[in-house]
Amino acid sequence: MRVDLFDFELPEERIALRPANPRDAARLLVVDSAAAQTLSDHRVSDLPSFLKAGDALVFNDTKVIPAQLEGIRHREGAGGQQVSATLHMRVGANRWKAFARPGKRIKLGDRIAFGHSAESCLLGQLDCTVVEKGEAGEVTLAFDLSGPALDEAIASVGHIPLPPYIAAKRPEDERDRADYQTIYAREEGAVAAPTAGLHFTPALFEALDRAGIERHFVTLHVGAGTFLPVKADDTDDHKMHLESGYVSAETAARLNAVKARGGRIVCVGTTSLRLIESSAAADGSIQPWAGATGIFITPGYRFKAVDMLMTNFHLPRSTLFMLVSAFAGLETMRAAYDHAIETGYRFYSYGDASLLFRKDP
Repeated sequence: MRVDLFDFELPEERIALRPANPRDAARLLVVDSAAAQTLSDHRVSDLPSFLKAGDALVFNDTKVIPAQLEGIRHREGAGGQQVSATLHMRVGANRWKAFARPGKRIKLGDRIAFGHSAESCLLGQLDCTVVEKGEAGEVTLAFDLSGPALDEAIASVGHIPLPPYIAAKRPEDERDRADYQTIYAREEGAVAAPTAGLHFTPALFEALDRAGIERHFVTLHVGAGTFLPVKADDTDDHKMHLESGYVSAETAARLNAVKARGGRIVCVGTTSLRLIESSAAADGSIQPWAGATGIFITPGYRFKAVDMLMTNFHLPRSTLFMLVSAFAGLETMRAAYDHAIETGYRFYSYGDASLLFRKDP
């Protein structure tokens, strides 16, 4: 499909720089093409009223790490140069794939010292070597530290990697350490938050429990590639980024039991949906699964397992807007986004949410 079909104009003032307070006070646009009124305006705290006892919410419990690193590149015969790297996928005990800037000037064999400054001591240093170089500034870094020691060093010198559309407007601060993390995050490894989950509070969980709504957790470590623009003119020419995760055998069995008794699978966030659809068999049954997924969902995709999707509002021409268009229908989502822009919904990671009912194939 042509990528320009997924383009739209978004005023700058619609981009949220801070989340709603409390989190579940954010607005919720319900999109159901089978209803008498396709679009209706609500609050996230109203979510239980759109679900029924026996339905199951599927959350991504990945935890954001401070994966934004700043340092100095060293090369024999050349002076030091300031570099920035955003870790996005761990590929070994001491190796991470990262997007580096300025990417064109970094070469194989370069040494990079993260956390170094005139005032820093050795405890604030994290050194690595560039061992692979890919496209669009992607590199593979082999760190001198490994395992838990590497994790501690990254936590010490790294920063929360705010999405570029927020980072361009303000710096990361201490509030982001809490704001850019779901209340149920536990599996470290993401460099971007599963942002639909940011809307949930203990009070909302209690309301969902009273309504008989189940909660289940999967893990997909969101990578920085989620923010990469689609540069191709046609979706067939776009190469999707990989993200690693897993669905446990216990979770798969429980979700299959939900489907068997007539309950609905409601994914919280596109990351949960991508993982469930990656693990689903052709008959819709969910299988235990572990690995890296590069599933790219565009209109025409036949969904196997997911019935409803709660998600934030996404960038124009992005793979995520393509995904929601596949789920609820392109024209329906274009109308939904027009409505959201006109009525003041807040967009992107810290913005408001939508609840989408799957369009029948």
